[in-house]
Amino acid sequence: MQNFHMPPTGYGPGSQTAEDGEELEYLPMPQDMRTYSAHLPEVEEAPAAALAMLDALAEACDRVAAGGAPERFDLSTMEARARAVMAETLGEGEVAMKIRGIPAIRVQESVFAGVWSLTGAGVDLVEVAQVPAAAIDRAADPYRPATGDAPGPGVVNAPALLVELQDHAANRQVAHHVINLSLLPHTEEDLAWLAARLGEGSVDILSRGYGNCRVTATALPRCWHVQFYNSTDQLILDTYEITAMPEVALAAGEDLSDSAERLREVREAIR
Repeated sequence: MQNFHMPPTGYGPGSQTAEDGEELEYLPMPQDMRTYSAHLPEVEEAPAAALAMLDALAEACDRVAAGGAPERFDLSTMEARARAVMAETLGEGEVAMKIRGIPAIRVQESVFAGVWSLTGAGVDLVEVAQVPAAAIDRAADPYRPATGDAPGPGVVNAPALLVELQDHAANRQVAHHVINLSLLPHTEEDLAWLAARLGEGSVDILSRGYGNCRVTATALPRCWHVQFYNSTDQLILDTYEITAMPEVALAAGEDLSDSAERLREVREAIR
């Protein structure tokens, strides 16, 4: 057999020997994933107000999934028993938000994707939407204003990244732009200076699926700091995104359609 017919050597699994007998170690990847499981409230007879609200939420999910505007429902006027049934039925999904401002709002996605519970001083709402409107409206309200500090020692690549982020954020024709810090050379001083120059907005988001994804609004409009962690809380992907809302926090139209179906199933089971 001629040499050019021979398979190449030095490639593939087991071809590279480790020094001192050490084996190649891989960064642990996320293992467990949160999935939907139906939960029925333990009630002998569900209040009519709770059943009517579940019907209204299912219909709203259908409308929003078809491209309709977000819809809000006030739960503050419900009597205590009906409100308790709603709380137990909705449960807690994988996305939570903290929206600073007046009033400060705690947002918790229910087990039905796209159905959000909003609570705060004088606020007790359910919003059906891809994402609550307040999370977009208040995102760039400065919680920690951006600084104007000049680059100091150790700041190398951050000034160029800042210019890129500012240019794309100002261009409304750019619907989505990502800078992947995990693939770019940078120093610790780069990251600290960039964070200071961008400031911090008023919205923090935690999405729990495979591992955790932490999303922080910056004081630069449409600019978000998105960090993915594995199940051992090690940072595996660090990015800045220019967009109205990072996709990881959005409920898709298909999710809302599924939620409408599931809400009707739960409603029928507890009526």
